[in-house]
Formats: sequence, structure tokens, C-alpha cells
Amino acid sequence: MRQLEGRRALVTGAADGIGLGIARRFAAAGAYVVIADIDADAASQAAAQLMSNGAQAQAIAVDVIDKASVSAMMAAAGPVDILVNNAYRGSGIARIENKSDDVFNSALSMNLWAVKWTMEAALPHMKAQGWGRIINMASLNGVNAHMGSADYNASKEALRAYTRTAAREWAAFGICCNIICPAAWSASSRRMAAMQPGMIDQINAANPMGRLGDPEADIGGVALFLASEDARYITGNTLFADGGAHINGVAWAPAFED
Repeated sequence: MRQLEGRRALVTGAADGIGLGIARRFAAAGAYVVIADIDADAASQAAAQLMSNGAQAQAIAVDVIDKASVSAMMAAAGPVDILVNNAYRGSGIARIENKSDDVFNSALSMNLWAVKWTMEAALPHMKAQGWGRIINMASLNGVNAHMGSADYNASKEALRAYTRTAAREWAAFGICCNIICPAAWSASSRRMAAMQPGMIDQINAANPMGRLGDPEADIGGVALFLASEDARYITGNTLFADGGAHINGVAWAPAFED
């Protein structure tokens, strides 16, 4: 089934991990996929891979904490029907009192301001055609207030509130705005596994399904559903694509240097 035939989708942070998994599912469903990432070479390689499989795709380099860069990305992408905000670069694990204002501001820039900029740029086209899909990636870290990532947690919860508000205000225009809280292998989870040996094993042990998800098979399908016509009556929701990890929470007790 090519549920997204004729649709143009923009996915940020799409050169790797969850973003790439979503891009692949969208491409397989017939969408023209714009792969945006701070790593221009990796984005180009990902787009080339999609095109080698017969998909339509393009790559755009973007730094989501830079408003001018985000504006340039939106202009280069063209009028998008489906917007997925996924890009994020972490600051590492530290206690709240050891995370500077700059660290918090950086997280808010990536997880709130960048999303605000992309959504507002996408709005005129979506509103004019009476159809749009916005999918923003949040996190169980924020929902469950995990230790060591207060900047990330706070910015992701701000993102959820912003998304729900947009969902309320834009519903009359046929624009659905939803959130996914995923648990899947990505660049950040690989870094966490390297920095905190054994922690991923603890998380997997607490997960009802016993594993982290696959970006394409487990998260991409959820995003594809939300981007499709089948999700036309769903907006303002947070979907937990996490193997049931949100039910009772997961082990998250990182080791701090202090």
C-alpha cells in the first residue's frame, strides 16, 4: 500500500536512527521524502539509498538551533504535507545543578524553538489545502522525569504542551498534530550504551517486550499511521511506541561523576 503517494514529507535528524527509520517507511509508502540533518554527508547518503530503491528523496543540511538554517531548510524543502521533528543532540548525563543555563537553552532550542519554527513555516500550505500531519518526537525521559537529563526532559515536555496546543488551534484546518514517545536504537541510545555500560540491559529487562525497538519496523510504522489518512481523527495525542515501557516505568539510574 502506498498510503502517502503524492505527499511531501520532511523529517529532521533523518540521517540515522529513528529519523532514518521513519524516512524509509514514508518512502516505501510513496512519499517524496526530504531528509534533513546536521551531517550533510550522511543525509546525502541516506537520500541516495532511498532513491536507489526507487523512491523520491532529497537531502538538506540543517542546524536546528539556528533559526536562519531552519528557515532555509523549510524554503528548500518546498511545501510539506507531513512534518516530523526528530532532530536532537544530547548534552550528556549530569545532575541538574551541574547543567548550565546554556545547556538548558540549547535543549530548548532543539526541542521547542526549532519545532515552533518548522511548524509555523509549514502552516500556510497545510492550512490552504485543508490537510496536514505534524509528528513530534518526545521522550519517556520527560514523562517519567528520569535523572541526569533535566534539560532534555524539560524541553521535551514543553514540546508536548506546544504540540497539544497547536493540535487544538489547527484542528479546524484539517491539520493533525501528534507526539510519539519512542524507545528504539538510535545514535543517542548507542552513546548511552557506551557511556553507561549495562544500563541498556537494565532498561531492556524492565521493558515488557524485553528490548529496545527497531527504528524502521517498530517506530516507522507508528509514524506512517499518524501521517496517513487513517489518522484523520487523531490529534493532540501522545503515542508510546516503547514496548510497554511506560506502563510501570523503566530502570533509569545513571552513574554520576560526583
